[in-house]
Amino acid sequence: MPRLWDISPPISLATPVFPGDTTYQQRWTAEIGPGCPVNVSAITMSPHVGAHADAPLHYAKDAPAIGAVDLDPFLGRCRVIHAVDKGAIIAKTHLEHAANGLPPRVLVRTCVKAPTEWSPHFSAFAPDTIAWLASLGVKLVGIDAQSVDPADSKTLDSHMQLLAHDLRVLENLVLDGVDAGDYELIALPLKLTQACASPVRAVLRSLS
Repeated sequence: MPRLWDISPPISLATPVFPGDTTYQQRWTAEIGPGCPVNVSAITMSPHVGAHADAPLHYAKDAPAIGAVDLDPFLGRCRVIHAVDKGAIIAKTHLEHAANGLPPRVLVRTCVKAPTEWSPHFSAFAPDTIAWLASLGVKLVGIDAQSVDPADSKTLDSHMQLLAHDLRVLENLVLDGVDAGDYELIALPLKLTQACASPVRAVLRSLS
């Protein structure tokens, strides 16, 4: 049987978010007891909590919401590339060693262990790294960091490259213990018709 790797962080009250974003919150609207056969919860959170897919609407006015994007980039062969402890910016040179025969999906592991607390000190993509991956036919990029841009960026240059090349993106992945190499990616976003992002349950499956 093919092996599965769950590359999504757990979502709970303790899940870190970007400062100012809406944390995960949950309340019970019904509980099992006399006259009630079920538990029912209501949740409130930013769609950027945990592993998620950004929509173009997140970084461009009047762009498509996540429910309108093509699902094909989120499902299929992908390559995990290790660029661990390479500093604040992931450059093209950090990925070139694994670029031969690149599939349409690329996930980059930047840290030994995915963070469990918020920190602005994570590795992000250089904008020209995004453009270079697009030139090789990549349709989706993913990263085990909170964003493809540095935490203090106001221009979101790497997000702008996603927009320019019509790439999809996954952020907040957990690639701890995932070897470099090729896998099948399954990380479908919800069909949220007005949202700027969607949570995903991202998994990798072995190819044999």
